[in-house]
Amino acid sequence: MTPGPSAAGPRLVVGKLGLTDRIFAGVRSRRLLATVEEGLARVELSLARELRVSDTLADTTSRYLYEAGGKRIRPMLAVLTAQLGEGATVEVVDAAAALEMTHLGSLYHDDVMDGADVRRGVPSAQTVWGNNIAILTGDLLFSRASQIMARFGERAIRLQADTFERLVLGQMHETVGPQPGDDPVAFYLQVLSDKTGSLIATAAMAGVIFSHGPSELEEPIRTFGEKAGVAFQLLDDVIDLSANPDETGKVPGTDLRAGVPTMPYLLLGERTDAASRALRGSIDEGVARIADGADASLLDAPLARLRDHDATRDTLRLAHEWSQHAIDALAPVPDGPVREALTRFAQAVADRSS
Repeated sequence: MTPGPSAAGPRLVVGKLGLTDRIFAGVRSRRLLATVEEGLARVELSLARELRVSDTLADTTSRYLYEAGGKRIRPMLAVLTAQLGEGATVEVVDAAAALEMTHLGSLYHDDVMDGADVRRGVPSAQTVWGNNIAILTGDLLFSRASQIMARFGERAIRLQADTFERLVLGQMHETVGPQPGDDPVAFYLQVLSDKTGSLIATAAMAGVIFSHGPSELEEPIRTFGEKAGVAFQLLDDVIDLSANPDETGKVPGTDLRAGVPTMPYLLLGERTDAASRALRGSIDEGVARIADGADASLLDAPLARLRDHDATRDTLRLAHEWSQHAIDALAPVPDGPVREALTRFAQAVADRSS
């Protein structure tokens, strides 16, 4: 069973990030748009080719979330930063496809671990095929991404392996949670750096590396990507509480209903006033009851109160701080349309509709 978009190609939803209206605003940056769009079209062709599997079941499951759409943030960054070098070379395009496949693989695993019912507006893979097939599909995507990167030598292999290690460690740490003596907020920010920031950072840096761009820009671009990735995920924590599932492609509060802490919940826990403590207690009680089989809708009212709480507004402010850290990292990048577009990207990821 596959969703309908397969015949017409995947549905890109970069508009939710304001790709054309915000990231490529301004005369200089808009001149980049046609170049970036052409590079992204080549990445889509590469993805469609590399995701094809001779086994019927594996082909169907591997393409499932790809065909459901996606923002293609990582390929876009790779194509954009490649303009600091020789442009979207074959290596850039295929590396961008490999990193997007890595991201897709992580979604299959995340949805199993979080018990998510919906992803990108369609039933999550494990609700269609079960946990085992969803996990194996993620594994298959990871292996195929590694095969692509292996074409480009030892550095590409190491880049993929190091990034994958951070993804796994981030997921592992999120699963076990902070240990005694750990600051929950600092711990969570490190999880975001590993789970989200590392892959966005690698995609941004891959554009420089595989376009043979200036080596002195690799580290600033990597730092930019990691900081922007954390800002992106912090905003996702806010948007996850949206009352409108069309904004997220998921049931509102999916993570919290599954017992996965998010930044608004953690910042709520730092407050000592009676109302905040009572709200935290309601959420904790609801999560425990859901784990015992209760209907997940019992958290609708507490999550609505959290959405309007100062802890969520503080999360928004924190996202803006990390966005600014990303922009500050761009200082060594020469002034020009690429730096301008990257700056707007960092601003956009921390200022999406919520």
